[in-house]
Amino acid sequence: MSIKQKTRVGNTILSCDWPLAQLPGLSQEEQLQLHNCGISTTGELVKHGKTPATKLALANKLQIHIQYIHKWVALADLARIPSVGTQYCGLLLHAGVISATQLAAIPVHKLHKQILRLVVATVQSRDLCPSIEQVQQWSYQAKALGNL
Repeated sequence: MSIKQKTRVGNTILSCDWPLAQLPGLSQEEQLQLHNCGISTTGELVKHGKTPATKLALANKLQIHIQYIHKWVALADLARIPSVGTQYCGLLLHAGVISATQLAAIPVHKLHKQILRLVVATVQSRDLCPSIEQVQQWSYQAKALGNL
């Protein structure tokens, strides 16, 4: 299955793998270009973006600026976290978080404060900000994925 619905097997957190169509910020044309390179899921995108050399090779193959590859791989990496998924990966990226590893390392209260500032600045409402408990869950799952 391409989207792993379960987030736990025993005490293990499973990484999520989403169709590229569900990743925010990718046009249909960009999705098609990636598909033509054999990349149709977020998991495949993360694998193709493991190193600076593979990111550069993909950017050259697609004839686009490498900053797009960095952004897409960051979104796909964050989307691996079940409680983040494709719903919150863009929010985290805009809050300055570029990887699951970085998410695991940021103190929860500091991250929640960053996200709250971002949400209030963009939509002028605290109501749409994820709760501190949600941010804790993201951090916990990011740490668990990092240990696999």
